[in-house]
Amino acid sequence: MKLYYADHFVLPLPAGHRFPMEKYSRLRARLLDCGLFGADDFHVPAAASDAEILRAHDAGYLQRVIDGTLAAAEVRRIGFPWSAAMVERSRRSAGATLAACRSALAREGGRACAANLAGGTHHAHRDFGSGFCVFNDAAIAALAMQAEGRAGRIAIIDCDVHQGDGSATILAGASEVFTCSLHGARNFPFRKQASDLDIELPDDTGDEAYLAALDEALDIVFSRARPELVIYLAGADPYAGDRLGRLALSIAGLAARDERVLGSCRAAGVPVAVAMAGGYAQPIDDTVTIHFNTVTTAARIMGPVMPPCPVSP
Repeated sequence: MKLYYADHFVLPLPAGHRFPMEKYSRLRARLLDCGLFGADDFHVPAAASDAEILRAHDAGYLQRVIDGTLAAAEVRRIGFPWSAAMVERSRRSAGATLAACRSALAREGGRACAANLAGGTHHAHRDFGSGFCVFNDAAIAALAMQAEGRAGRIAIIDCDVHQGDGSATILAGASEVFTCSLHGARNFPFRKQASDLDIELPDDTGDEAYLAALDEALDIVFSRARPELVIYLAGADPYAGDRLGRLALSIAGLAARDERVLGSCRAAGVPVAVAMAGGYAQPIDDTVTIHFNTVTTAARIMGPVMPPCPVSP
């Protein structure tokens, strides 16, 4: 299973910034140390090109990002200060999801899964960024796979606690790209958009009700979309200990979520590219554990036979 990372392309943030950038390097270090992956499983992705980004984003917006001429309001909406490093990091993160999709579809050595150890930047819209998202990696990757003739029918299964509003708007007119978002009804963004399937959940949903709703959503996705590729946004932020969450899932419940999504892909014979999406728990190690469980679950379910891999508590 190929794992794509870009955590060494550092996005400089001011002291006290609330985005937990270090979770990405911690996740990669933990995966390297766990004994399930070798150094040759980890890959640095190419940066997403202008042509790849422009399938999903407006040319004027892309140019303002590149040139550093975003208006102050645009920078505030993104939530990151502009820098050349921010641009490169954002390109690489999108490039990692592109690479994960291509790898999963190639089914090298029988593998039908690959992961971006970051990504899931689903709040980026066609002509503006938002909520710590500059470029929408899932939308960029989905449109690229279609343009390259690698996959026609694609489903984005978004299990971040926040609605994938940018993905919904960018892909609203995209033929045969099905967007599914399972999210908190009262959480950001407060002006929701229309995905192909939106499952809105109340605060304090908890494991049992969440998993029941997910099962219904998966039935709809696979019967209606009949995907040839799934892009899975495995947000850690539905967790009970997440500062921005509110759905009150346990770590075990989130692991069961991953089992259901990835098991459905395996049962349907559909390749899957996984992106980590959000996670804002304190301590940060809780977020890293949830992401770690997602990646190791993907390797176990979607990859070749592996040794048993217990879920971290």
